[in-house]
Amino acid sequence: MARASHPDLVHFALAVGGFAIGTTEFATMSLLPYFARDLGISAPTAGYAISAYALGVVVGAPLIAVLSARLSRRTLLVGLMLVFAVANGLTGLVPDYRWMLVFRFLSGLPHGAYFGVAMLMAASLVPGHKRAGATARVLMGLTVATIIGVPCAEWLGQAIGWRWGFGIVAALSLLTAILVGLFAPAQPPDAGASPLRELGALKNRDVLLTLAIGAIGFGGMFCVYTYLADALLTVTRMPEGLVPLVFAVFGAGMMSGLVIVPRFSHGRLMQTAGWLLLWSAATLALYSFAVGNPWAAALSVFLIGMGGALAPILQTRLMDVAGEAQTLAAALNHSAFNVANALGPLLGGIAIAQGYGMASTGLVGAGLALGGLAIWAVALKIRHQ
Repeated sequence: MARASHPDLVHFALAVGGFAIGTTEFATMSLLPYFARDLGISAPTAGYAISAYALGVVVGAPLIAVLSARLSRRTLLVGLMLVFAVANGLTGLVPDYRWMLVFRFLSGLPHGAYFGVAMLMAASLVPGHKRAGATARVLMGLTVATIIGVPCAEWLGQAIGWRWGFGIVAALSLLTAILVGLFAPAQPPDAGASPLRELGALKNRDVLLTLAIGAIGFGGMFCVYTYLADALLTVTRMPEGLVPLVFAVFGAGMMSGLVIVPRFSHGRLMQTAGWLLLWSAATLALYSFAVGNPWAAALSVFLIGMGGALAPILQTRLMDVAGEAQTLAAALNHSAFNVANALGPLLGGIAIAQGYGMASTGLVGAGLALGGLAIWAVALKIRHQ
């Protein structure tokens, strides 16, 4: 029997975990200059710490989902956040760069499985027409992290040292474990749950196409976000002190999308995904032409952020098509997003290196959104056959 007196308590507890994960994922980028200097490495070398985390997400999401098939959701979520707390706490204590890579990789392992299982739990507590909104609530924790957590972590890095940023994430992770243990229902696995059954998701064509939409279509957002600070400083000529505010504007846009879009998606998940991919393509292209003006740049960044509503839409779509392999499919969604997190910055970096300038990341991102739309069209055609 559920321990929560109301689903909102469970959603809040799960969102705190999203806040902790979002803070460490995005703040590591803003803290990079500080730990690079402290550990005696160059900024490009320090960037591998971000890649190590993303690799941990890609590896950990399917591995944990399969191996934990017979655990209750509450037990799994509490365990994942305890591991996350320890790994982030140790990140703040590393003596050198090699240990930094190790603990960033370990920190990434629980990420995808946590979000996947948390969204399944959140959706299970509400009527069917409110599932997208419930999954969006979990993601709102991550979104609030981009508005509050990242600027605060950067301030801490400047004021008292980058290590405290990871220490606070560890504390938030422990808090999440306590809240989930207190409020979340146990939700034991189905009688027939097994690793082999979860692996069945990998043979499901609809699951694979939905994951591919996210892996390609979401790359555009990360393409712009990764190089946003440099673009604001070198192209927009914005004062350095205002740059964190634009990142907060991005988070506000994502929050708006998560609040608004799921309200209209019930029964229209695929149509909504298609419109969001078109929205992303248009707003990313707009960014390339707007980045020269601070007000226009901020507006385009807000609009790009709204496209982040694609995440709960695809997550809910996976719930519909994954059959009995719910946990693996949900976790793989976040592996797909981290493929996008690697692909977008890679292609944007190539465009910049070829001399097309910081503003070109918007057009590259628009191309990725259109690529996701092409996969969406294939998935839609197959569904109607």
